[in-house]
Amino acid sequence: MTAVILGNIATAICLLIGAGFILVGVIGLLKFNDPMTRLHAPTKVGTVGIGMLLLASMIHSFVMGDTSIHELLIMAFLFVTAPISAHFIAKVAIHRRKCDTPPMPPRDDTWATLSAPENQ
Repeated sequence: MTAVILGNIATAICLLIGAGFILVGVIGLLKFNDPMTRLHAPTKVGTVGIGMLLLASMIHSFVMGDTSIHELLIMAFLFVTAPISAHFIAKVAIHRRKCDTPPMPPRDDTWATLSAPENQ
């Protein structure tokens, strides 16, 4: 087997794994009803799925003789922004009381999300 064939096989495997993860993420997004459980499908599974698709693109461009770092930049941006956006979506769900309220911390000023006055 040549390096091109091995690269194409690795690209195909990465594409299949990425597509499988994205399919599981979509099914989870449609299946779950609560906002906090729905949050896990696109952030966790979708990030790994998109990461595998970008890895397949990197392998393919390397096998074809081109070098591309655009995928690395996209992956870095995705892995940094996905947890932050998930955190803000969870905070909105907590503030709107769309989910079960988490237990109160020992001191109210240690958790910024629930330290708002009760009279609002």
